[in-house]
Amino acid sequence: MHRINQTFVKEFILLGLSGHPKLEIIFFVLILAMYLVILTGNGVLILASVFDFRLHTPMYFFLGNLSFLDLCYTATSVPSTLVSLISKKRNISFSGCVLQIFFGFAMGATECFLLGMMAFDRYVAICNPLRYTIIMNKRVCTLMASVSWLSGLLNSVVQTSLAMRLPYCGNNVVNHFLCEILAVLKLACADISLNVVTLAVSNMAFLVLPLLVIFFSYMFILYTILRMNSATGRRKAFSTCSAHLTVVTIFYGTIFFMYARPKSQDLFGKDNFQATEGLFSVFYGVATPMLNPIIYSLRNKDVKAAVKYLLCGKAVKQKPQIKM
Repeated sequence: MHRINQTFVKEFILLGLSGHPKLEIIFFVLILAMYLVILTGNGVLILASVFDFRLHTPMYFFLGNLSFLDLCYTATSVPSTLVSLISKKRNISFSGCVLQIFFGFAMGATECFLLGMMAFDRYVAICNPLRYTIIMNKRVCTLMASVSWLSGLLNSVVQTSLAMRLPYCGNNVVNHFLCEILAVLKLACADISLNVVTLAVSNMAFLVLPLLVIFFSYMFILYTILRMNSATGRRKAFSTCSAHLTVVTIFYGTIFFMYARPKSQDLFGKDNFQATEGLFSVFYGVATPMLNPIIYSLRNKDVKAAVKYLLCGKAVKQKPQIKM
């Protein structure tokens, strides 16, 4: 309680691109256009996975969760960013900053686990096709998704609580577009060594472990595909995995650059922060959720058919071949 009572900062100032007014206009138009694509693409994908019985399979169940997660994450960050870019209102309340940190951590950690679960689903589908419906039944899929969401929320509660119990009694200018936890911790007038340690543990649990699951899943998948006699079967197997691999590459590539590269905290306060960290922050926070539905539907005939039926207002009567 003593530390909490020392918190004098009532609001934070998000620096963003304040020194580059022309870039602010470009970023506003770009982010607004991308956000509209996010709302449309993920919204349509969720509706299609709900109303088209052919998409009632584990793969699209997890994809629906991923789309819903992307909508939640962008809803807590993008609108405030657009307001600050167009209105020059850069202040955010202390409670608003807490919410941004909480949802940013929760959604990011949950997405890591969901991508790992989706890799395991592809492993079972390709390496154990005869037992797929038994292993990946509705109960198991619900449990896997629940673990992903609850783990992400729990991690966020821990990280946000540790960050907000620190006293913020001096500088309140956050050198970022959003209340990003590393940028906020830099402003604390107390020792943040405990926060650094817990962040490192969180990175190991939510970045490295799911990545190991993805890596070994695809090692077994590759081994199984190479043993297939049919060229058509190999092509189909590769096709079902290509979208997920693309999303994993984009997601982990950007997030590792932001959070896991050496001396990331040393960049705070430097002039080149806005040109490098800002661009990657926007790419991770906006471009990834925008690309997910596009990547998964671009070469997927089932998704294309479901979207077509949905847009035409026709009910799909076909029963699925594989149900959860």
